Amino acid sequence: MGKILKHLKPHVAAIIGIIAFLLLQAVCDLSLPDYMSNIVNVGIQQNGIENAVPDMIRKSEMDKLTFFMNDADKKLVLDNYTLVEKSNISQEDLDKYSKKYPEIKNNDVYKLNDIEKETTDKLIEAFSKPELMAYTLETKGIAAFQEAGNEGNDQFSKSLAQLPKDTDPFALLAKLPPEQLKAMQSAIDKKFEAMPGSIISQGAVVYVKGEYEALGRDTGKMQSNFILLAGLKMLGVALAGMIAAVLVGLLAARVSAGLGRSLRKNVFENVVEFSNTEFDKFSTSSLITRCTNDIQQVQMFMVMFLRLVFYAPILGIGGFLKAMHTDTSMSWVIGVSVLAILSLVLVMFAVAIPKFRSIQKLIDKLNLVTRESLTGMLVIRAFGTQKKEEEKFEKANSDLTNTNLFVSRIMTAMFPLMMLILNGVTLLIVWVGSHQVDMGNMQVGNMMAFMQYAMQIIFAFLMISMVSITLPRASVSINRIAEVINTKGSILDPKSKKEFNKSLKGKVEFRDVAFKYPGAEDEVLSDISFTANPGETVAFIGSTGSGKSTLINLIPRFYDVTAGQILVDGVDIREVPQKELRERIGYVPQKGILFSGTIESNLKYGLESAGEEDLKLAADIAQATEFISEKEDGYKTEIAQGGTNVSGGQKQRLSIARALVKKPEIFIFDDSFSALDYKTDAALRKALKAKTQGVTAMIVAQRISTVMNADKILVLDEGKVVGMGTHRELLANCEVYQQIALSQLSKEELA
Repeated sequence: MGKILKHLKPHVAAIIGIIAFLLLQAVCDLSLPDYMSNIVNVGIQQNGIENAVPDMIRKSEMDKLTFFMNDADKKLVLDNYTLVEKSNISQEDLDKYSKKYPEIKNNDVYKLNDIEKETTDKLIEAFSKPELMAYTLETKGIAAFQEAGNEGNDQFSKSLAQLPKDTDPFALLAKLPPEQLKAMQSAIDKKFEAMPGSIISQGAVVYVKGEYEALGRDTGKMQSNFILLAGLKMLGVALAGMIAAVLVGLLAARVSAGLGRSLRKNVFENVVEFSNTEFDKFSTSSLITRCTNDIQQVQMFMVMFLRLVFYAPILGIGGFLKAMHTDTSMSWVIGVSVLAILSLVLVMFAVAIPKFRSIQKLIDKLNLVTRESLTGMLVIRAFGTQKKEEEKFEKANSDLTNTNLFVSRIMTAMFPLMMLILNGVTLLIVWVGSHQVDMGNMQVGNMMAFMQYAMQIIFAFLMISMVSITLPRASVSINRIAEVINTKGSILDPKSKKEFNKSLKGKVEFRDVAFKYPGAEDEVLSDISFTANPGETVAFIGSTGSGKSTLINLIPRFYDVTAGQILVDGVDIREVPQKELRERIGYVPQKGILFSGTIESNLKYGLESAGEEDLKLAADIAQATEFISEKEDGYKTEIAQGGTNVSGGQKQRLSIARALVKKPEIFIFDDSFSALDYKTDAALRKALKAKTQGVTAMIVAQRISTVMNADKILVLDEGKVVGMGTHRELLANCEVYQQIALSQLSKEELA
């Protein structure tokens, strides 16, 4: 996992930017319910009047309100207001204030000073109850005292009951004895204690609205302006959140794409360094899947991780704090919803995770079957086994399809269930909240805001669960990728290298070489000793499985010997860098491999600087000039992927020409003449001998005619050298060589 995460280092700045934009997006999303609540509570229910503190109030009304305040509240209020008398007001102030309050010219008023929020909160507390009392007295008149008097002594109640209905309540207050006034206020305070805070604040706001209207302010316009301004703020916040979300998506896509590119590069570069031992461990189809589908899964997970994993906790915690600030009495609703979602996710996990783990292996299997079928299509047709291969493919395809369908059904069921929980929580909040509103414990806007915060909390858990669902498959892919990256080639360059002996150009020496494949008990080769001098042609022949190709593959270090030494130009090949060793070797594999491109690009594969004459000479030696010249575009002829548009013999001759263009000191031909006819084979070997003087040639072959003119022939049988010498010497004293020779040619031909 650490090797995967190190690929994110170049993207640290982008990740920090993502976190910053996610924070901005979360702040915007969490702010929207507050604006909506204000529109409902203040804009609609309170006519745009934010609180019980009036900006402007008539002096006569302020005197009434202060009558109901204690000395501390009265001082607080008067300290934060300035008296503006109509007789002393300047023309400038009159013009300034009369725009909003036209009736200021006919009244002495108190104007609110510039104050801090803390002072505003204290003033709200000081004003609310007196304003509600004043509003009640102004609307109910003396009846309000009569109701309050019922809480006092019987004599006072009888006196209030006898007063006319049009009696001025405020005039009566001024005449009441202190004892009676105190008793009445005590009764009113008891009523206030039983009254919800929202009713007190809304009643106070109604009083402020009436005062504004008395001063000539257009409260309808005030309300519409408040709603319009709040709506514009919501649009601005929503726009900022949208821009942040777009930038997060852009940055997350860039980071994940960069991670995928880096992983593919790392995987490919590591695979290029693999020896045959590592290739034996990983199948080709599995390496392709790991380099494509597995990395794609990691990319998809990284996008979700960056966009959701950082965002969900911010949104969830922020939503919870906001919801608790809005109303704590319904916190249990959030707990119930979160518990329901967690239970659902855990059940889904328990069912789906085992299937996620098997999907990537099934993709490997499908790739393997597909690749085998496409590669071996001619064999399949020749044996008429199309139906059998179709059944094999159908099984692999059905296994993957059924597993994907199972996971998809789980996911399909999950989202409707999530929406059911969401809608159920919404109904529960409306049910409980409506009762709270009815009792005056909560305002409608607060209930709506709480609902939004609850949804945000649930969505936060939903987002985390979505990431968690993709995590098992991504973790499998990460482990598979890490397995390739962590596997280092067993063929390593030496820490301190040696120099080749420049006087020995092309000398190859085997000293008591033995080899066995990793994990095998028996040796494939044992006690192999011989020397190939510069200018010599050394051939290897033997029955199938005798170890010929394995022996040849030891020279370029595709495998390392398990015992003994191989020396090239007097130096143990394990003591020089692989690149320097392989620069001296022109290798032609048993199976001719061409790359997509042109004939020219394939011939220049080992030496980009090769000129036109070099290409023509190599093509002449490899007997490829004739068929190249027949092509309309000559050396510019396109070669299809895998060389499918040329024959097996043409492919083999181009492979030989490619090695010749490199002009190496040592040629290795691993049964590279098998697809050539006898005439072409003979002509090629003759040209090779004549035009590559002083170069060591090592040939693996099955045909006696290919090796009989070699300077030295090694006969292999069960991994051991059972004969070494020239063609005539081996015919005379090597039984295995005699058997091979007589099975191919007559005695006359051999003679």
